[in-house]
This record gives sequence, C-alpha cells and structure tokens, in this order.
Amino acid sequence: MKPAPFAYARAETLDEAFGLLAEYGEDARILASGQSLMATLNMRLSEPELLIDINRIDGLAGISDSGDALRIGAMTRHVDVETSEAVATHTPLIAQAMDHIAHPAIRNRGTIGGSIAFADPAAELPACAVALGATMHIAGSTGERDVAAADFFKGLYETAIGPGEILTAVSVPKIAPGWKSGFMELARRHGDYAIIGLAAHVEIDGGTFGAARLVFFNAGDRPIGAPQTAALLNGQNWSDDLAERLAASLKEELDPPDDLNADGPMRKHLAGVLVKRTLGPLAGA
Repeated sequence: MKPAPFAYARAETLDEAFGLLAEYGEDARILASGQSLMATLNMRLSEPELLIDINRIDGLAGISDSGDALRIGAMTRHVDVETSEAVATHTPLIAQAMDHIAHPAIRNRGTIGGSIAFADPAAELPACAVALGATMHIAGSTGERDVAAADFFKGLYETAIGPGEILTAVSVPKIAPGWKSGFMELARRHGDYAIIGLAAHVEIDGGTFGAARLVFFNAGDRPIGAPQTAALLNGQNWSDDLAERLAASLKEELDPPDDLNADGPMRKHLAGVLVKRTLGPLAGA
C-alpha cells in the first residue's frame, strides 16, 4: 500500500516545529527517523495532513555527561548509543539492550526518542528507562517540563507528551556503586519483537540482594514493573528456592496478554525463566 497524500515541512528550530504543531493540531505528525511512522503511513493506520521533520533542529542529538546522569538527545541514533563508551560505562543496561533492537539497518536510522515516544509495549528502551528511573524532557511552546519514566508511559502507544509538545531528551542516572543491571528477552528470531523481556536493576552486596527493580516488556500495554516480586529479593542470596518463589510470584503479579506468539500463561512462565536466567548470573551463581 501507499500512504494517503500529506504535506511535508522541515523545521529548522523547535519554535518553528511548535508553530506548525499549533497550526495543524492532531493533523500533524513529528518525523524523526520514520522507522515506525513510515509503516503506519503505508498501511494507512495514520493519515496526517502534515509531517514535521525535526532532523535538522540543533541540540536534539548527542550524549552528554550532566554529572550524575547521561543526557541523551531524542534524535540520537541507536547506533550512536550502541557504540558509546559513556553509555557502556555508566548505563550498562541501555548498552545491553541495544543489540536487541531490530537490526543494524534500523539502528542506523532509528532514534532513542522515537522509540520511547512511540511507546510500543514490546520495545526494549521504554522498559530500560523505567527500570533505571530515567527522566523524560518534554518541550512545548509554553516551556519545558520533566516527567519520570514511570509516569511517562500511559498505555498502548500513549505517553505523557501533550498536544504541541516534543520529547527533546532523556536523562538516565549513572549506575551507582553496588548496583548491577541485567537485560534479557525471548524472541522467535533475533531482532524480532520479544515475546517477553526483562530489564532488571538490582542492588547486590556480597551476593546478597537489596533493593531491586524488575520491569517487563510485552507483558502489558506499557512497561510492567513487578514490585511485589522484586521485594522478595531484599536480604536474600541467590538459590534455587528463591528462583522458584520469584517465578511463582510473577504468575500472581503479572497479567500479560494473549497474541499470536504466546498466550498469557506462557508469558507468565517465560517471565520466571527470564528472572532465573538474568538474576542468577548477577548474583554470581
């Protein structure tokens, strides 16, 4: 199929983009890399009157060190995040996830902001952002505001980005001493969307777990945290018994959907598999 007719505008500044968004309202769409947008246009799932290209706007791409966090511009390509020494050193969970995002051709064009703003519940980066306690920087004609990742994802393809606003950057806290991150997903083929995946960020002292965040993707309509299961880790050393209790807890806490790849009970079982495979190595087991 081919997309419905639309107009195209290349914004040179954020103010220009905000003006176009105000003029066209819901009939405008932001064009970052277009890796998801082009597909929805071609299938006529989206029929905007105007595409606003923000690729030429200065200051929306790049990775900078803000002291206690890395600020990653929304237009930063996946490949630049994937190859960044700063990301590998300070946010290893993000670094672990990058190789699982689609395929190299997609990562060469796709942007971190596009992936997060699209808010596909099966995508890797939204879950990582929630697990790490990232902050989303959103700008509009009236100014800028910050939204915690846990509050940013509102539902299926829904975020806290309001009318006339643009996601400009994501700030990811640097990993603190005593913390470790683990990432794993199960997919039919590498590069496909995961059947289910896990982004884990845990505190470990001498093999004993402390605080923990376990965030699953493709387990609901947004990144799904499992705080009750994560609480079972506190003060515990890794063991087969602990692994079984975590898996049992996830079956009670998660309510994943059915689709062509797996039903809910299968996803619950696989969530327990991922927890065992991810947390055991982090504990040195």
